[in-house]
This record gives sequence, structure tokens and C-alpha cells, in this order.
Amino acid sequence: MTTTVALSDRSTKTVRREDGPGTPGRDPQQLWLSHQQSQSQSQSESEAQPRARRGRRPAFSREAITTAAVALADAEGLEAVTMRRVAAQVGAGVMSLYSYAPDKDTLLELMVDHVSGELPSSAALTGDWRTDLKTIAHLQRANMLRHPWLPTALSTRRSLGPNTLAFLEHALTALRPTGLDGAAKLEVFAQLTAFVAGHVTHELTQAAAAGSPDRAAAEARYLATVAADGHHPELAEALSAPARPLTPEATFTRFLNRLIDGLGTD
Repeated sequence: MTTTVALSDRSTKTVRREDGPGTPGRDPQQLWLSHQQSQSQSQSESEAQPRARRGRRPAFSREAITTAAVALADAEGLEAVTMRRVAAQVGAGVMSLYSYAPDKDTLLELMVDHVSGELPSSAALTGDWRTDLKTIAHLQRANMLRHPWLPTALSTRRSLGPNTLAFLEHALTALRPTGLDGAAKLEVFAQLTAFVAGHVTHELTQAAAAGSPDRAAAEARYLATVAADGHHPELAEALSAPARPLTPEATFTRFLNRLIDGLGTD
């Protein structure tokens, strides 16, 4: 079902009431730059008017809507984030939300950039690009673990909002000592982010499965039996190697080290 709604710039646009991930959403320039310009203009007009003439402030804002959507996703997953649920959270009518987010895909854009604001974009860099990239990856992992829906939201192409751009600028600065050209730096950052998102997805899945110790024990017995059948010598050798720390943090660090230490600069 579609509906025509009024946007903040008084133009109209036909959108789907409950769009899923992958829908076009708003033009990035309209989504980010027009909103910033509108905020600045509103602030200037508000400061220029006497307090008595300002009237009652809106009951909600794009920030409030985004915060409510993030809270829903954190608690119940992306499936719980519908325009109706978000509207109920902020105490607004569903139709009034479409002036701020005309479809769910746009709302996801806002959510991703909102949580990207939790990533420090002005932290001091060591000048050792591998060390700095590892720090960046650990920050990304922590952010994705706080918001388990984020790896899924990042799996489709997203525009770069102001918070995302700030963190990207930080990562590109960390990569300056490599001497890579701009395109290669962007590729490295994309590769790193994809690795972290994929690892966190696997990590969360494993954590959910850990609630079944019987299954884990059965899998261990199965592998031991296969390794002893004489047909899988490489697997048998691998399984006989000394055990390594299996905490999520230790495992992530090992995988990350292999990835970044193996990156070249050509």
C-alpha cells in the first residue's frame, strides 16, 4: 500500500507505508544536507523571535523518532521497527512520521548514522596504521555488539550521514601513512567494516547456539570421529594442535590480526 505524504520542503512523494530494507529511500543530499540547512534556518528564526511568539515546540523530532527506532531494534530486532511501533513510542500519529522518514529504509539510514555517532572520530592516532586500524575495528565490533541489528542494516548500500562521514574521515586519516591512493583507502575501510560485520554476525549466532551444550558436545564427538577415520589427515593434525583461547574477544583479535597484518600497501 502506498500513500502520498508532504515532505519538510513542502514537496510531495509517493512512498510505501512499510517499506523493507533495500528500497530507494530519500536522495542523500535531501536526507542529510537539506535537513541540516533546515535545522539551521529554524534555529535562526527561533532566536530572532520573541519567546512569547515562538509557540509550543513540536512534541517530537527526527532525533526523537530515530532514538525510539534504535531502542526498538536493540530490544526486539529490526523486524520490530515499523512506522506504527515507532509512532507509538514517541506518542505521534503514524502519518506525522512520514515528514521525517518517508519509508522504513530512510529510517534505517537515520538509525545507522545515529549509532555511528557513538564511534569516536577524534581519538588520537598512533601513526602506526595497522595498530590504528585494529583499534578502529575493535570500536566497530563493540558498537555492533551494542546494536546487534547493525550488521544486517549495513548489508545493503547506505548513504553516508554526518556521523558516518566523521568516522570514515578518522579511518582515512589512520591510513594516510600507508601511501595508498584514495580509492584503495576506501576499499580497505570497506573491507575492514565488512569483516567486522560478518564476524559479529557469526559471533552472535554462536552465542545463541551456546545455550545448547548438548549440541556442542555432539559436534565435538562428531569431529573427533571423522578425524580418526584416516581419511582426513589434515583435519586430524589441525584438531591435535594446542588449544587457543576461545573467548569472543580473543578469537576476534586473532582473526583481525591476520587480516590487517596481511594487508599490503601497493
